[in-house]
Amino acid sequence: QVQLVESGGGLVQPGGSLRLSCAASGSIFSIYNMGWYRQAPGKQRELVAAVFSGGSTNYADSVKGRFTISRDNAKNTVYLQMNSLKPEDTAVYYCNTEANVVAGLWGQGTQVTVSS
Repeated sequence: QVQLVESGGGLVQPGGSLRLSCAASGSIFSIYNMGWYRQAPGKQRELVAAVFSGGSTNYADSVKGRFTISRDNAKNTVYLQMNSLKPEDTAVYYCNTEANVVAGLWGQGTQVTVSS
């Protein structure tokens, strides 16, 4: 199992930007499909963006054109660049592998709050 540590969250004004990072343990990080998820208060956790082992990406409609997911396999790290943030982006953000999601394993996440 891959262990993951998210960082980079914080308080930002609407229209601002943040970059989240997710550091992974293990030497075979490059084979994993990775995703960023978020959970807002009172809502179910949702997949925001995914980056596959081959490098292709996929985004939820709500963040298309504003968020960019990327990975650096040499650093065992996945990033989520978030631009034009909106109050509705406020949530705890998690990164995870498909296998961890199926197993119900989640890290602590990082809080993103968009507010003036």
